[in-house]
Amino acid sequence: QVQLVESGGGLVQAGGSLRLSCGASGSIFTINAMGWYRQAPGKQRELVARITSGGRTNYADAVKGRFTISIDNAKNTVYLQMNSLKPDGTAVYYCDADTMMMTGRASLEEYDAWGQGTLVTVSA
Repeated sequence: QVQLVESGGGLVQAGGSLRLSCGASGSIFTINAMGWYRQAPGKQRELVARITSGGRTNYADAVKGRFTISIDNAKNTVYLQMNSLKPDGTAVYYCDADTMMMTGRASLEEYDAWGQGTLVTVSA
């Protein structure tokens, strides 16, 4: 299996900044891409940002210009730098990894891993 652990969430005032981190571990052969999603109470989970191992990025319109996603391939870690936070950024942020996972038979399979989430609360 592949496991993801997020960290960096917390309380912040509007206009402030936080940096989220997500480390992947386990039977990883390669990571194709990693991303951040968020889910607020009563809302569906939505994409925040995604980055491929080659560095191509994709951002939700709501966070463009304020959030920056980056990946450290050597550490299997993705980061989300969140600046100019707004109250509508309050949500549980989840890390996702699109991986090629090593199986017990020395073969590979595509595996989509999810972390348990880290809570970000932005006060007005």
